[in-house]
Order: sequence, then C-alpha cells, then structure tokens
Amino acid sequence: MMNMKNALNFLGLFISVFVFSQTKSVKKLPIKNITKTVIRKASPEVKPNPDLVVIHQELPVLIPKKEDGKFGYVNQNGKFIIKPEYHIAVFFYEDCNLLNSPNEKVRKFGTDEYATVEKDMISYRINKAGKRVYQFKDSDLGKCKLDNYKQQLYQAYVLNGFYGIIEKSRFVNAADYRDYQIYPQYQYLYIMEGDDVANPMIVASHNDRFGVIDVNNKVIIPFEYSNIKRNFTWKLGRMFEVTKDGKNYYYIDSRNNTY
Repeated sequence: MMNMKNALNFLGLFISVFVFSQTKSVKKLPIKNITKTVIRKASPEVKPNPDLVVIHQELPVLIPKKEDGKFGYVNQNGKFIIKPEYHIAVFFYEDCNLLNSPNEKVRKFGTDEYATVEKDMISYRINKAGKRVYQFKDSDLGKCKLDNYKQQLYQAYVLNGFYGIIEKSRFVNAADYRDYQIYPQYQYLYIMEGDDVANPMIVASHNDRFGVIDVNNKVIIPFEYSNIKRNFTWKLGRMFEVTKDGKNYYYIDSRNNTY
C-alpha cells in the first residue's frame, strides 16, 4: 500500500515538473517584417503605326489634305489616315497657348504630338490616330513666349519696280550690284518664315507665275503655279501650299511632289 502511494506521489510530482518546464520554455517568436513585393504589370508596348510611313525624314508623317471640301490627313504615300471631316486642319505642331496654359492638365495637348482641327465652329486637338483628345477653352489658353524668335538675315528690296534680296548687315550702296544677294529682277518676292535663317525659302513671281527660289537664286520650285500662299507651312511642315487654278490648294514638298 505504501509503495502504491509513493508511486502516485512520484507520478504527480513528475507531471507538475513537466508542465512547469514546458510553460517556461515556450517563448514568443519575434514577428519579422515581411516586405511584400508588388509585381507590376508591364505597360503594353506601343507599336508604331505601319501606316505612318517615313519616306522623307524632314516631312511630317501626317499631311493635311482637302477632299470634297473637307480636310483630313494623308501619310507620305498620299493615303488617307484620318478621314476628311474638318473645316480647318493644320500640321501636327506645338501650340504655345496650350503649352503655357494655367491649367497644367491640358499642357500636354500643346506638344507636337497633336494637331488643331475645327469642325462645326468648334476647335479641337487630335492625336495621330485621329481621336479628339481636347476641346479648346478660352480659360485654358496661356501667353506665348517669343524667346525663340529668329531675326531674318535677308530681306526683299525693291529697285525700279523689281524685287531682289539683300543681306541687311552688309548692304550699303543700292547703286552697286555687288551689294545685292539677288539683284532685283522679280515681280515679287517673299521670304518664308523658317528655322534656317541662313538658307530661307523665297516665294517668287516671274512672268505672272509663282515658284520658289533660295538665296543663291537657285530655282527650288518651278514657276508653274498661279499662287503660293505666304504662311507658316514651310516652318511647320517643310512644305508649300500651292494652286494652279487659283481655287484648289494643296501641299507640295521641296522636290515639287504633290500631296
């Protein structure tokens, strides 16, 4: 009987020691800061539009063209990429009013990735897919900066009713033919606005027809047009807006290719 009691006491003591030892040995493991790796999906690659062919690097990939009284845009092969639906369509070029807009969200539409068009008396900026991405608001228009204006080196000079070209900085004596860059011999001359002031394109009239010459009197565009518009097409698109019948205008490049 005594042996049984001793055995039970020993067993109870063993269990107590075991439980106590377990409670002492259990420790809280420190929680590690696990940095979650965010897997971002790669932006879909923007594939170039195969229709925006580049034959001549200096020319725009999209060129305004009028058909049935409305303007759209053709590529350098003459294929319509943006259908004709606009009353006005100009080259893809910067709009300084939007670039300097007080509204930061619309400034991006002032870059040369967009063009200005007009339909139903409402002006828009469109992208190269032809989508209207912005409608003009007067409150969005900022002031243009004239920091990039380049003073022309040459100017037209009239002598005895004929037009020539002089370089303003070195012209002294109107009676000395050597002072002229181009001696007066044309019915009319107009120096086109452009970025290369040392080699501007000059709209000229000879025998009642219009063509284009350079400052060395080299004929760039033959004298076969009834008019060539004196606007910003050379500066914006390296092109000329011409007509042979005085009514239907279209664009040509410096190679006299028609678009």
